[in-house]
This record gives sequence, C-alpha cells and structure tokens, in this order.
Amino acid sequence: MAWEWRFEKQDGSEVAPGEPPGDFTTQGDAETWIGEVWQDLRDQGIDQVTLSEDGTVVYGPMSLHSAG
Repeated sequence: MAWEWRFEKQDGSEVAPGEPPGDFTTQGDAETWIGEVWQDLRDQGIDQVTLSEDGTVVYGPMSLHSAG
C-alpha cells in the first residue's frame, strides 16, 4: 500500500511542493510528515492537501490555513 499527499491551490489545481515527499508506507507516517511540514508547505503557496491510499482519496481537501 502507498499513501501519498496531493498538494493543491485553493481552487483545487495541483501544485508541486519544493521537495516532494514521495509515497509513505503507512497512513500514520503520512500524517506525521504533514504535521511537521504543513507551515512550510503553506509558505510555498500550497493551500490544501488531500491524502490518498493507492489512488483512492481517504480524506481532503484539508486546508493548511487557520480557520477563522
């Protein structure tokens, strides 16, 4: 199984991060990684992310901006 993030602008268009992380072997690894780098991604102009497992969306899009 491969877990991966899709990086998007607010309109849903895909954008590449400065350093693509590649695939993760577990959902926990993917979520830990996003928890560590989300602010850097937001600073790169990425507005939201979507998590997929083997091409199937698990959840998202999830905003990288504060609610409010």
